[in-house]
Amino acid sequence: MSDATSDLALSHTVGPKEPALLEQTIGDNLDAAVARVPERDALVDRSAGLRLTYAELGAEVDRLARALIAVGVAKGDRVGIWAPNCAEWTLTQYATAKVGAILVTINPAYRSHELTYVLNQAGVRLLVTAASFRSSDHVAMVASVRQECSALEEVVVLGEESWSMLLERAEEVSPERLSMVQAELSPHDPINVQYTSGTTGFPKGATLSHHNILNNGYLVGEVCRYTEEDRICIPVPFYHCFGMVMGNLAATSHGACMVIPAPGFDPALTLEAVAEERCTSLYGVPTMFIAEWALPNLASYDLTSVRTGIMAGSPCPESTMTRLIEAGIDEMTICYGMTETSPVSTQTRTDDSFERKVGTVGAVHPHLEIKVVDPVTRSTLPRGEAGELCTKGYSVMLGYWDEPEKTAEVLVDGWMHTGDLAVLDTDGYVRITGRIKDMVIRGGENISPREVEEFLHTHPDVLDVQVIGVPDSRYGEELCAWVRVRDGAPPLTAEALREFASGRLAHYKIPRYVRVVDEFPMTVTGKVRKVEMREVTVSELGL
Repeated sequence: MSDATSDLALSHTVGPKEPALLEQTIGDNLDAAVARVPERDALVDRSAGLRLTYAELGAEVDRLARALIAVGVAKGDRVGIWAPNCAEWTLTQYATAKVGAILVTINPAYRSHELTYVLNQAGVRLLVTAASFRSSDHVAMVASVRQECSALEEVVVLGEESWSMLLERAEEVSPERLSMVQAELSPHDPINVQYTSGTTGFPKGATLSHHNILNNGYLVGEVCRYTEEDRICIPVPFYHCFGMVMGNLAATSHGACMVIPAPGFDPALTLEAVAEERCTSLYGVPTMFIAEWALPNLASYDLTSVRTGIMAGSPCPESTMTRLIEAGIDEMTICYGMTETSPVSTQTRTDDSFERKVGTVGAVHPHLEIKVVDPVTRSTLPRGEAGELCTKGYSVMLGYWDEPEKTAEVLVDGWMHTGDLAVLDTDGYVRITGRIKDMVIRGGENISPREVEEFLHTHPDVLDVQVIGVPDSRYGEELCAWVRVRDGAPPLTAEALREFASGRLAHYKIPRYVRVVDEFPMTVTGKVRKVEMREVTVSELGL
């Protein structure tokens, strides 16, 4: 890759122009991989005991795509997927792309409250769902909300008769018809809606095109130096860009193999997959790597095949990177991005120094621009000064689904305003120093305090509530709710609040700590002082 160009005085830099961007749809790119490496492993689903070559993956994707056409799914229709990582998830990702349907990815930890919102906001017409995941009965939850979702016409349950019946419908559509449908698509068509938490309540649907996510996956893979020889262990969730873009699309755009170690994250099963499948790349947020390297039988796993990988979601602790390097994983890369930018904007290179891997989130990606601006004036700051990080280029989303006003708040003249505070150094490397937005990141999951607050307001005893993030050694941050209860109400405990939220709110959004108060600290203009709330909570809890 050629060097980035930049203004050395200002916090503005432009990424390399090579390699060239792909001007293909996701379906066409997959077809090219099938033609190039038909007999190589494409997908391994360890829990299902399923292995597919590229030729077999292509055939299975085409069968599902033809079935979707048969049931009336057309370009622009929204197809939801609500399931943990599995082969069928990947098939659905590529099949929807082939017919031009917009895949709406839904976190399997969502409960009825969140599911209803997403299905309605995106206008999901067909939902593909797992029967269950962990403690969640997906079928029962869908049944409980279906009457509230006017656009939802059909529900298909993986592993059950409705899935088999859907696949049988493929016989009604010829391969030639699928080819005609695929040929009518543009790389710039919307193909994916991913819901990302904001500070204003419910999640917003970042709308992404083939061009957005195919190229981001491809370029992430280029930085990791992927070829068809690579085997990528993907324990991160497919519903997020980390799994479906940085994992799946990075793999298929290089003819590499996708390895699914388990439906959900399990440290032992992840390392078992790495060892037995001879994976060359391993993904995760820092807490995942910490859990894996804390296994008492770590030495029993042969990890010598691992060359590279990606760590993202929060800063990499020095001790964790040291242990990875000691294990021979000396080309681990660090990524920074957000769903709205497909997601990666910066990445450390495989040969970067230890200091850059633990102290920065890398340099700008190819075909992108980044700058650091004054959050108020939006003028570009000198190098070394902290301000808001902005990204521009092919990766920037089309917008938030059906929310033009919210889109206009963050997209200004093509620049995506991330809400993150950053410093750009003289070498073009970025250091994240904080967040402007009041987001909480727990174990790599973005949580909107406002969304949790709005839900807790439905508790009959809650008069008012404010939710903050507090430090946590395991997850980075945990939630704490400051609650004002109604007169005469019984004391509200963390256990009671968890019981109220269980089954209605994703487990990671349920506050770990509850503090009952008479009032909140306020500014003279009447705004809640969350900074002071955090300080008090940290002191009282000894965090």
